[in-house]
Amino acid sequence: MLVVAIMSFLACLTVGFVAIVNDAANDWTNDLVREVTVQIRPADGVNMLQEIDRTLALVREFPGVGDARALSDEETKGLLQPWLGEGLELEELPVPRLVLVEIDDPELLNLADMKAQIEQDIRAASVDDHRVWNRQLSAMANTAVLVGFGILVLVLFSMVLSVIFATQAAMSGNKDVVEVLHFVGAEVSFIASEFQRHFLVLGLKGGVIGGTIAALSFLVMGFFGSSDITSVSGNQVQALFGAVQVSAIGYVGIVAVVVLVAVLTALTSRLAVHRHLANMD
Repeated sequence: MLVVAIMSFLACLTVGFVAIVNDAANDWTNDLVREVTVQIRPADGVNMLQEIDRTLALVREFPGVGDARALSDEETKGLLQPWLGEGLELEELPVPRLVLVEIDDPELLNLADMKAQIEQDIRAASVDDHRVWNRQLSAMANTAVLVGFGILVLVLFSMVLSVIFATQAAMSGNKDVVEVLHFVGAEVSFIASEFQRHFLVLGLKGGVIGGTIAALSFLVMGFFGSSDITSVSGNQVQALFGAVQVSAIGYVGIVAVVVLVAVLTALTSRLAVHRHLANMD
């Protein structure tokens, strides 16, 4: 049962982490789809404040745009601080200014028209719709999900091999009883069902133990992750994955893994018994 519990724990951890990465990627994608950034670069003869006001007025005319705002000086300094340090004077540096455009209805907004209009009417302006980031995030999330399912398959396969060896060991330990039952006419299905029932209970107990420990691990990580958001590392983790918590779908996946472990354990033991008895004939 210990081996089954460990394999169940690893499988449930894999499912939980896949759910976390997938949910985080969906959140990132939704945020990127609903936000466009307009960058206004400093140039000779360009009044930055005036161009920012013109940009705000222009983008708000497009249907599908919810709101638009320019980053304040403090927000711009905050973005540059990790690279240029504190005490920045934006007036002394050729720093582009950013306008964030929030999109209420991506289907209603004609992004190509808005991009062309901005680049035509606003000097030294460019529009970033985050398509490259979106594609990269989607590719990364899909890769993580595929790797996670690959690990899950390997863990379950290892568990199946362990159950086969355990079944063979159990039959060897009860060799005399099995042979007597077999030769006095007991049906193979009867003998197999006895082993199947035993390993079903074993797999269910091991799966519940492993799944419970995995679920508790995610709850503990979520608690400490939410309490550590004041630190730099906590902020970085939360920026990437949000609060490190498994969604309801993730916990449903953990329950499904527990059931799958129990079923695989029972079926594997039954097939192993059938094969062993077939070799005795």
